[in-house]
Amino acid sequence: MFTDLSPMKLFAIAVVAIFVFGPDKLPEFIQNAAGFLRKVRGFADSAKQDLRSELGPEFKDLDFEDLHPKTLVRKHLRDSGDLAALEEIRSALDPRPDLEEIAATVRDPAGAQKAAAEEAGIVSLTKDAASNPPARPAFDPDAT
Repeated sequence: MFTDLSPMKLFAIAVVAIFVFGPDKLPEFIQNAAGFLRKVRGFADSAKQDLRSELGPEFKDLDFEDLHPKTLVRKHLRDSGDLAALEEIRSALDPRPDLEEIAATVRDPAGAQKAAAEEAGIVSLTKDAASNPPARPAFDPDAT
């Protein structure tokens, strides 16, 4: 839960807590927060036990962490030794090849059409933009 907190961040949080709650009320606040966390943890544990007892004896070894979709897929695909299926799923869901194709088309749409026309032996009747740039209108300082 707090794996991404560095010691410097924890120190900053402690300093802010001292300023917000004051040094005399901070221990009381920490005790109340710890008690609240113990109650929430106890509530969650009792809910898990109730669920296990309601499901029956065949689910006594049920691990609730396995119900997370990533864990479920990882456990069943990696444990079965079917890493090829995992790579196939990963490559099918990877949008990078499609995005690269779209980016290439957007970067050079005229070149792709010209190359396709040359392959088919079709002569283009349109003017190239590079050979005849559009004329720039004259600047009139009195008009502005």
